[in-house]
Amino acid sequence: MGRSKLLASIVVGAAVGAALSMLDRTTREKTIATTKQMKEAITYYAANREELQVLVEEKVLAAKVLCEGVSENVNAIAEKVDEFKELPSTIESMINDTKAAFALPDKE
Repeated sequence: MGRSKLLASIVVGAAVGAALSMLDRTTREKTIATTKQMKEAITYYAANREELQVLVEEKVLAAKVLCEGVSENVNAIAEKVDEFKELPSTIESMINDTKAAFALPDKE
């Protein structure tokens, strides 16, 4: 059985697409500028690894705080959903109590 050519076709298609997009001057200039910025950032952080470590730790902490906030919000929403699930039975019992209070006595 022959090997699948899907991955190779995807890589070739991506390379052709990238080459065609470079024919546009604006795209080419933006790609060059972005590549230069990335090169400068990599060079800077390679020389200042402590600063990179601090930056990564800050981002990890921010993500952790965000996750905790989302978790708290999900828990609050789950509690509200539970309250709303109980609401119909509470309303039904209130209606039945009201009906019983205003019901005419049975004639015997």
